[in-house]
Amino acid sequence: MNGFEDTKPMIEVGLPWRLATAGDAEAPRPDAAGAEQDPAAGRREPVVLLVEDNHINQVVALEFLTLMGIQARLARNGLEALNACLEQAPDLVLMDIQMPGMDGLECARRLRELQGSGRLPGFPILALTAHALESDVQASMQAGMDEHLTKPLDFASLRERLGRWLQIPGQN
Repeated sequence: MNGFEDTKPMIEVGLPWRLATAGDAEAPRPDAAGAEQDPAAGRREPVVLLVEDNHINQVVALEFLTLMGIQARLARNGLEALNACLEQAPDLVLMDIQMPGMDGLECARRLRELQGSGRLPGFPILALTAHALESDVQASMQAGMDEHLTKPLDFASLRERLGRWLQIPGQN
């Protein structure tokens, strides 16, 4: 028991657009590091956990990640994100700030606490929000975020920002 069991299963998204709950017998099987192998490249795809409650934003972000060759997992709020990270740590988290229940700032603080105690490995957390004021950026950084991205998402800028933290397939 990890103390965060009161949520619905997280959703995993990959090519093609097939939604599978964690533990689904037909879901792709991860390797020992927790991610699918990319046989063409001989290395595993990066795994990004998208934490977003808005359906339209989910669809756009998941499509962008898929087009980049990134394995995307989805959590709809902070509590689901904590569970998903404890179940399988991602390579990076894209975290919405305003969500029902546990918001992105609180979730980032808790993830950093879990990393600090050794219960989770280190990984970058990038804020993903429509709030672009300097005070919003500062709140994200104080909560433990590594960067602050603003919506609406732009494919090229998202790819460039993720490329700072991940080896994106097909990108030199």
